Amino acid sequence: MADCEYVDLHVHTTFSDGSLKPAEVVWEAVDVGLAAIAVTDHDGVDGNAEAFAEGAQQGLEVIPGVEISCDFTPTNVHIVGLFIDPTNDGLVEALADVREYRKRRNPKILAKLAELGISLEIEEVAAKAGGKTVGRPHIAEVMVEKGYVADFQEAFEKYLAHNKPAYVGRRRIAAEEGVALIHGAGGLAFLAHPGVYALPPRILESMVFKLARAGLDGVEVYYSDNLPTDTAFLRRLVDEYDLLASGGTDFHGAAKPGVELGIGRGDLKIPYELVARMKARLGVRERRAAIK
Repeated sequence: MADCEYVDLHVHTTFSDGSLKPAEVVWEAVDVGLAAIAVTDHDGVDGNAEAFAEGAQQGLEVIPGVEISCDFTPTNVHIVGLFIDPTNDGLVEALADVREYRKRRNPKILAKLAELGISLEIEEVAAKAGGKTVGRPHIAEVMVEKGYVADFQEAFEKYLAHNKPAYVGRRRIAAEEGVALIHGAGGLAFLAHPGVYALPPRILESMVFKLARAGLDGVEVYYSDNLPTDTAFLRRLVDEYDLLASGGTDFHGAAKPGVELGIGRGDLKIPYELVARMKARLGVRERRAAIK
C-alpha cells in the first residue's frame, strides 16, 4: 500500500460515461495522493486492464470493479462489484448482453435529439468512442464540437441526464442476479450510493435487509452527495446487518462537474481501512470454500 491513507472505490472512465481514459484516471489518482482506486464502469469491465497495467507502472493499487444497473423493488439500483475477475465468463457474457442493448439505445437517443433540433450521426459519435462502447459522453462530445452546447455539463443537464428530454433508460438485470454475477467472478457486491434513490429511511433499510439476504456484502457508506446524517445512518445499517462499508466519489471527470477524484465535492475522505476489511472478508470466504 502507498504511504497515504485514502482511496476512491467508485470511479468511471471512457469505457462507460467518464471523460478520462483509465490510464488518465490512474495519473490523476497518483497526483492527488490516493492509495488505491477501483474502476467501476457501468455494465462493463474492459477498462480494468488498462487501469491495472498503468497502476502497476505508477505504484498505485487498482482494484478491478464494475457497476451493474439492476432492477429491484421499489426502485432501480446500482450494484458495485469490487475485487472481481474481469475475465470471468459469466460476468462478461451477462454484461455483453447489456451492452448489446446499449447499441440499440444510442440511436434512440440520437432520434430524441433530432426531434429537439440537434442533428448528430451515429458514425461521428462512434468515431469519438475509438472502437470502445459508445455512450452518452461521446454523444456529448459531438454536441459540443457542433456548437449545440457549450460543454459536457450543459449537454447532460439539458438533454442527456436522467429525466432530461433525450434520456433513454438502460437495460437492467435483477439485483439478486447482479450480486450472484459478482460473487461468481470472485468479487464483493455493494449497494451503490443509497442516498441517490431518495427513499425514506424505513424503506431503504428494508431494501438493504432484502439484498443482504440475497448475498449483498456491503453498502457504499461514503459518497460525494451524502449529508453527515446520511453517512451516520448507513454506518448504523452496515453494523446492524454485519455488512462491509465502501465508499467512492462516483468520479466521471468532466462528465460530472464538481466531483473530484478522492474528495468528491471537497471534503470526502475514504480510509484505506475499508479495503483492508474487504480483503479480510475475501480471505474468510476463500478459506471456507477450501474446506468444503
